[in-house]
Amino acid sequence: MPASPSCVIRPVQSRRDLKRFIQFPYDFYRGNPFWVPPLRIDQLETLNPRKNPFFEHGRMQLFLALDTKGHVLGRIAGIINGMHLKTHADDAGFFGFFETQEDFGIAEALLDAAASWLREQGMRTIRGPVNPSLNDTSGLLVDGFDRVPSIMMAYNPPYYEDYLHRWGFSRVMTLWAYYIHRKHVAIERLRRGAAIVRRRNPGLSLRTLDMSRFDEEVATVREIFNEAWSDNWGFVPATDHEFSHLASAMKQVIDPRVCFFVEMDGKPVGFTVTLPDINPALQRLPDGRLLPFGLAKLLILTKFAKVRELRMPLMGVRKAYHGRALDVLPVLETIEKGPGYGYLACETSWVLDDNHVMKNLLDSINAAVDKEYAILEAATNKPSSP
Repeated sequence: MPASPSCVIRPVQSRRDLKRFIQFPYDFYRGNPFWVPPLRIDQLETLNPRKNPFFEHGRMQLFLALDTKGHVLGRIAGIINGMHLKTHADDAGFFGFFETQEDFGIAEALLDAAASWLREQGMRTIRGPVNPSLNDTSGLLVDGFDRVPSIMMAYNPPYYEDYLHRWGFSRVMTLWAYYIHRKHVAIERLRRGAAIVRRRNPGLSLRTLDMSRFDEEVATVREIFNEAWSDNWGFVPATDHEFSHLASAMKQVIDPRVCFFVEMDGKPVGFTVTLPDINPALQRLPDGRLLPFGLAKLLILTKFAKVRELRMPLMGVRKAYHGRALDVLPVLETIEKGPGYGYLACETSWVLDDNHVMKNLLDSINAAVDKEYAILEAATNKPSSP
């Protein structure tokens, strides 16, 4: 495999290799006050073809960067997303799970390996980072390094952006994270807007997520999501299994009181999914292990850490109702009801840079841009810079 003066690159081929691949970030970020250790069980499932439905249509090749003594210096995955290729037919492959020590030679060798593997599979473009798709944790953090990311959002050192540009990557999309605090939001403006929406749309109602019908509710969310997002940049429809897998993970922490369906004459036409930001609790698990007490340990830590913030990762409205500003209703309801449940702020992320409707709404209610992420791409056959 490719070698540089800094390291040698080796594909992950054994269970021991996989464990080292998963372990590296825990060692690399140890002592960093802003990094949030992911749960190891989640990482194992994400990379397990028998447990992650992504592998029903996708493939990954994992790589490790090693020094002369066999110590891990970095990692990367080359990723082929079959649903993306079916949707876009653009010969684009992806990279993800990218971590490297502060040495461009290591980063260069890792990116060379991922690009070479993708090129061998017929891919002309390498794009990322995605872990392993845009429907999962995605994006390179480029601003906001001095703050803890929200649940299911990425964190990385500042020098990654420079390394990717030096290799030959350029930005193709910006992803924004907006921060809404109850103290600063223009609540009266939002209330007036909601009143207008209700007046113009008789038959409109709002209800919370019904956990007793969770699977049915998830199916409704998936149907609306795949329709509402279909024209968005980079969109890839989530399969039934993928969406159910994601929903199962969210179910462990979801608060149904702040997840809403917008209905017209009793039929769902929109939704918002909002999650308690449990990252402060996860930071109390520096090694990402729940054992010996399992989920109960996380629930206890979540209560102890006093979760006070939310993240709204998903919202959508059926195309027939676009332009009616129906999403104002669940946003207002979340802001008004949240403090009664202990939630004082909410991050809305991520928001595509070309989603002007959502950006205008958030700007109008005094939401603040809190973090900036980027998706970058390069040609798989483009040589790295000297």
